[in-house]
Order: sequence, then structure tokens, then C-alpha cells
Amino acid sequence: MMPWYKFTPNGLPKDPTDPNQYTLNGNVPSPCPGSNNTLCSIQADDNMGHPTITVALLCEIIWALENKINSVNVSLRP
Repeated sequence: MMPWYKFTPNGLPKDPTDPNQYTLNGNVPSPCPGSNNTLCSIQADDNMGHPTITVALLCEIIWALENKINSVNVSLRP
């Protein structure tokens, strides 16, 4: 099982392709309040405490955001 990472841009320009804008969360997606309009967390292989963002995962992030629904590896703010 791959770990989950919470999207935490911390005032930076929000960039879901930047592994440094994620915080390791563990084996479950982060709870995030709000509507399904923004990225909450992703599930990915670990690279020294940061997610490995593949082209396939990036496509999944884009698909989830465009359709405003969660996917297997992407959790939006519920």
C-alpha cells in the first residue's frame, strides 16, 4: 500500500506537481473540510518523505479536479 500525502502549499503558489508542497500523512487520506473543488491529498510512492508524482498520477489529479470527484489515488476536499 502506498502512503497518502496532504497537499500543503503553505502560502506558495499552489502547484500539485511540486512534491515539496505535500506532507506525509500515513496510510489514510487526510480529512479536508469544504467542497470538492480543491486538492486535498494524494496516494503515491514515497521518495524520502515526499510523493513521487508520475505522469499517470498528474493526469489522475487533473481528472479528479475537472470532474470534482475523488479517484483511487486522489482525494478532494469533501
